[in-house]
Amino acid sequence: MKKLLCMLASTGLAAGAFAANATPATPSETHARVKLPQAREIALKAYPGKIVKEELEKEKGGSGLRYSFDIANGNATHEVGIDAVTGQLLENSVEGKDSD
Repeated sequence: MKKLLCMLASTGLAAGAFAANATPATPSETHARVKLPQAREIALKAYPGKIVKEELEKEKGGSGLRYSFDIANGNATHEVGIDAVTGQLLENSVEGKDSD
């Protein structure tokens, strides 16, 4: 009986530790109807290449919530913005050298 209680207690502690490390969704992520994999696909259709940076951000234009991708192709890097609510292409421009 003691072994069973110890095993149950250990399992409970491990599950609690795992749940504590889970990252909760941010308010922005919960408002995004278009999920990141879909947005990546749309962005790569707009400008084929390798995604080197991606983020979900609040920014003017469209719904105000967008996925921003830096996509490298050869010597050029484009910033491609996808509306996180509608999936609409908002931006496809050459990334400047001073951009972050």
